[in-house]
Amino acid sequence: MVRQAKCVFCGSEIEPGTGVMYVMNDGTILWFCSSKCLKNYRMKRDPRKYKWTLKYGQQAK
Repeated sequence: MVRQAKCVFCGSEIEPGTGVMYVMNDGTILWFCSSKCLKNYRMKRDPRKYKWTLKYGQQAK
């Protein structure tokens, strides 16, 4: 059984065989569903501020 990864930026499920794997210098592996999420992560943007992410509605009120 293949475990589906979640996107680090938006929180959506990543289908097997798709997405972008980003390896940091310390060996940490980050999975992104698209290059859009990767670019936003590199620009240090907060995913809770964007309506198209799943993390948008999960912030504490």
